[in-house]
Amino acid sequence: MNEIRVLDNSTIDKIAAGEVVERPVSIVKELVENSIDAGSTIITVEIKDGGIKMIRVTDNGSGIDRYQVRNAFLSHATSKIHDAGDLNRLSTLGFRGEALSSIAAVSRVEVTTRTETDLEGVHYVIEGGKEETCESVGAPAGTTFIVRDIFYNTLPRLKFLKSASTEGNLIADMCEHIALSMPHISFQFIRDGVTRFSTSGHDDLKEVIYRIYGKETASNLRAIDVIDDELSMRLHGYLGLPVLNRANRASEVFFINHRFVRSPLISHAVEEGYVEYLMQHKFPFCILNLEFDPEVVDVNVHPTKQEVRISNEKAVSDRIVKAVAECLASREMIDDVTHTLKADAADATVKYKLPEIFEQNRITGTDTTEPADREISFTVDFDSDSEDAVTEKDDRALTDQISVAHPVAMISPDAASPKAEEQAQEFEDIVRGYEQQSFADDERILSADTRRKFRIIGQVFKTYWLIEYEDNLMLMDQHAAHEKVNFERFMARMACKKEIPSQMIAPPVIMSLNNSEMNTLTENMDHINEMGFTVDVFGDHEIAIRAVPMDLFDNKPAELVSEIISDLMDMKKSETPDSIRTRIATMACKASVKGNNTMSVEEVEKLLDEMLTLNNPYNCPHGRPTLITMSKTELDKRFHRIV
Repeated sequence: MNEIRVLDNSTIDKIAAGEVVERPVSIVKELVENSIDAGSTIITVEIKDGGIKMIRVTDNGSGIDRYQVRNAFLSHATSKIHDAGDLNRLSTLGFRGEALSSIAAVSRVEVTTRTETDLEGVHYVIEGGKEETCESVGAPAGTTFIVRDIFYNTLPRLKFLKSASTEGNLIADMCEHIALSMPHISFQFIRDGVTRFSTSGHDDLKEVIYRIYGKETASNLRAIDVIDDELSMRLHGYLGLPVLNRANRASEVFFINHRFVRSPLISHAVEEGYVEYLMQHKFPFCILNLEFDPEVVDVNVHPTKQEVRISNEKAVSDRIVKAVAECLASREMIDDVTHTLKADAADATVKYKLPEIFEQNRITGTDTTEPADREISFTVDFDSDSEDAVTEKDDRALTDQISVAHPVAMISPDAASPKAEEQAQEFEDIVRGYEQQSFADDERILSADTRRKFRIIGQVFKTYWLIEYEDNLMLMDQHAAHEKVNFERFMARMACKKEIPSQMIAPPVIMSLNNSEMNTLTENMDHINEMGFTVDVFGDHEIAIRAVPMDLFDNKPAELVSEIISDLMDMKKSETPDSIRTRIATMACKASVKGNNTMSVEEVEKLLDEMLTLNNPYNCPHGRPTLITMSKTELDKRFHRIV
């Protein structure tokens, strides 16, 4: 029998570090969250080689008391909570007390920090969990962490890291998420000496979205702000218009109490709210923050704190679906052919470097209470490792590399950028003049009044109809429009509990199913019959299709039922019968006029009249647009009649 031993502290720390420090991005996350909890208004993150070689996080927060620095690196040492009762009312991002001890166990760490009340700061070095240096230094209020050589003493962990590019991308994504969650904080992210993005800290989420995602995205957003007192919930942020729909869920960004989370519950609820605006295999762009009473949210689920539990999840999900759907339907959304802004992400990137707060103020000898209203010009070389940790003895060497126009106090990264004013003006132009949220703010394009002004010009490519309306040219997809009308008609019958007319099939169509398909069919048989189908179990693995909805009679019954069963199998158990009916009702497209079919003007007139009665006639059930527009002004520009 093997002897049972008590592990030494070094081994224990390395094992514990494996739960907290999975890769460089884990370190950046913990350090930035500590900066936020310290009340920082300016935070700079710099990495080299994907964070494997070096990570630097600088802030202007409250700092760490000189006598508390050593305690900060002890396991389960924290200033965020005092007892277990505090776990039920957490208001900070960090609280476990494992981060610094875990980081120090597997890397070389330097910290320079000073509180507002101390006259001097402290420079502390710890490597592999072992203290190396603790000395007094001159420093501004705030904290600078420098982490080098991650996993230098746990090589098996090091070899499992991805490339520097991949690790750096993960850090970039995480920094973007934190900047989006805290628009009132000025963030700067520097990667291998180049500033990838910076934010002003003006508490304008749309401005942060512009800085990170660019002009086109910022121009196609719809604000949402909903308060539900019964659920103690507030939902606010921005929903992307359908033009921003993506091929994956990477742009579905959610925060709970300003903490970035991955939540299938919220993701599914948002997608349900977008259901009329999403094509198959497309996903929305959205930046949403949900604020709850801390007592109804459990963030103590996973070491990374990216998974949370919410009380009354079903009610919260339903409220999100309703809020998103109502927000999107509140104003018309017609695709504009002319909206082809292609903002280069590089245009939103500030390519000017600033020294860290710790270096900047100490070098200039500036009192941190002095107003930051003067210009400053820096050219700092961060490529030399020997200068990553700056102490008083390095002042002369570092000063030789820095040209300071005037002494200044600590300022936002944007304040020293020559492109800051240009970007600010460009963003203001977006806010004022280019917000594609509706065709018109004061009237619907499809209404009884506007309908009389339509002039149908004709059909092109046997698919699209050209319609003139005042100073706009509309193009209508006949299949998408007809599909939308059929879908709404189908749903209206069900809402009124009207029987769906069916057409009997003689002889019945026999279809074989496997066990999973048969279980799905029998579980949803009532809903399928409500749709106008008549399906009976015919043996152990066969069914008999005896009738189909009248509108779908021209289609192959076996293919229809097979598609319905496949769709139902993809659904989650939590989805309601209404969701099932909606999915099945999309089969209405099978009865719609297709492209490459000729329609008469009279048929188009009737189709337009039917579209007037719909709440959202601008997207088919699969999310494709039914109408797109081009203004006369844009046509004049294209033909150079105006400039």
